[in-house]
Amino acid sequence: MTGYLLWLGLVGLVLIVEGLLARYELLAYSVGWRRATTELPEGLPYARGAAPDRPPAAYVVYLDGIGKRRFRDTRDGGQLVQAVLAGGPELRVLGQVQPYSPLADPLADRPVWSWLRRRAGLLLFLHNVMQTFVAADHRYRPLYNRAVGNQIVVQLRLAGYAAGSAIPVVLLSYSGGAQVATGAVDEVHQQLGAPVVVVMLGAFHNGANDLRYADHVYQLTSAYDRIERLGTWLFPQRWSLFRRSGWNRAARAAKVTVIGLEPATHVGPRSYISPTATLPDGRTHLDRTAAEVLAIVRAHSATPPAGHVPRVAT
Repeated sequence: MTGYLLWLGLVGLVLIVEGLLARYELLAYSVGWRRATTELPEGLPYARGAAPDRPPAAYVVYLDGIGKRRFRDTRDGGQLVQAVLAGGPELRVLGQVQPYSPLADPLADRPVWSWLRRRAGLLLFLHNVMQTFVAADHRYRPLYNRAVGNQIVVQLRLAGYAAGSAIPVVLLSYSGGAQVATGAVDEVHQQLGAPVVVVMLGAFHNGANDLRYADHVYQLTSAYDRIERLGTWLFPQRWSLFRRSGWNRAARAAKVTVIGLEPATHVGPRSYISPTATLPDGRTHLDRTAAEVLAIVRAHSATPPAGHVPRVAT
């Protein structure tokens, strides 16, 4: 019993410390103690895909789940990005945005966290979980949205996006990245004048962010996704009772399209991004998810490929 209480107390202490650290980074950004990082590691391009000498059909910004801790993609996120790039050579894709760092400072590159990663890797995930809740907290949400939204704008400009060009920006998010994607819509639209489309995969978000400037929101989900269902239950703004929440206003305005990807799960060997789990038609879950994403992007793209007929799953 004593050992259990000690373990419980340690977990509680870690959560408190994590909560304070998550808020500190946002404070450091908001009062100007530190500036957000803009440079990428040597050899890492600001965008992949369509050549920079001509405008792409769309820019896709991938906002990963809580496993994101460096500029490079996570294993699962990288597989999705690669599949989208392979199927959409006319697109320009950015995967380096740090959804869980207002300072765009990769967690894995910080000396203390590098030490922890070798000894207590779970804390890195816990840090990003806490950042998701900071981003959802009504006290910090406007600052967080502005910080990461501006980070996305800066990376888009460095990747060649010209303000006023009307090239669509697709915010493709997975899990907790949906909280950041919905919060970044205003900043991206207002700074770049861009049409913004939000694509959420297994979305974990509180439903409070205003989506009036989103052209459309696509919710790729599954009845087998317990984590997304938890978010739907956990955040009151996702409940139909709260009609004035950003999410419910968007739904009433017919801005939300739900696409079922059963029998995919949130994580694991049958996840949305699994390259091994197969469907009755022989495609993998990864193949199907990438195909749905590409269909959505092309339905909104500036210059669809010759002979392409846009299709959006329903």
